Amino acid sequence: MTSSARPDELGAFLKARRADLSPQSIGLPESGARRRVPGLRREEVAALAAISADYYTRLEQGRMQASAPVLNTLARVLHLDDDQRTYMFQLAGRPSGKPARRSAQKAQPRLQRLLDDLATTPGIILGRRMDILAWNPLAAALVTDFSHIPEKHRNYIRLVFTDPKMRELYTDWKNVAHTCVAQLRMEAARDPDNPRLTTLVGELSVQDADFRRWWADHHVAVRGVGTKTLRHPVVGDLTLDWDTLASTTDTDQQLVVWSAEPGSPSHDALRILASWANATTSATTETSTDTDRSLPG
Repeated sequence: MTSSARPDELGAFLKARRADLSPQSIGLPESGARRRVPGLRREEVAALAAISADYYTRLEQGRMQASAPVLNTLARVLHLDDDQRTYMFQLAGRPSGKPARRSAQKAQPRLQRLLDDLATTPGIILGRRMDILAWNPLAAALVTDFSHIPEKHRNYIRLVFTDPKMRELYTDWKNVAHTCVAQLRMEAARDPDNPRLTTLVGELSVQDADFRRWWADHHVAVRGVGTKTLRHPVVGDLTLDWDTLASTTDTDQQLVVWSAEPGSPSHDALRILASWANATTSATTETSTDTDRSLPG
């Protein structure tokens, strides 16, 4: 450890900060069981930070030196303000300079233009961490209305594991979810210190045992092509091929489209779904217009 590090004081500080947080304040599910310690457990902090419980325990016991990326993650998990974060880095004997922030990702204009032209093909644009950057109306009709999801939670793998409707939509949900985890693991290898990815992994590890087990398996996969079977509440069963088109101007985002063999029942069902989506959108627009006309002004 560096000569300026004070590991015992760092451990005491971490312990005090996790005692200040309630599980509810960071979105952890309530188990109903009585908690033996105030605030968060060590295991919960470790899971949210995507580190092992043994590693975190050693930090609190003053027997482990924390790296700067781990400290950055702990600062976010423990909801530290700027002064507390600086103090924690000082106790660890580390420079406290904040890492450069990445600007928010926006869909590339050319990918967006292509997506907008897909009238009978559902498509979404995925960014870093499988964030959903854009979608067309047919994708919303096929999967879910992404506009109703808060932007910070508009993430495909998060929806796969936290939205019960996704488990009903995919007939082979476990295979789909496992593939998503493997794809996210590949992204983590390219950008291991990404704070938002670390937070996402920590939250899903705490909330879902399948995610936690599959993440620990370290299986990896590249997002490319495949086939999925869906059970849609409006048009019934669909067998769709999915393909990935990468952006050459931003390699961190791809256009993912679903299609069906021409003349197949799934091909016909997609067109029925497109008509249904258009009718639903038109009805919503007309209702909104009528309501506006009825307002005084």
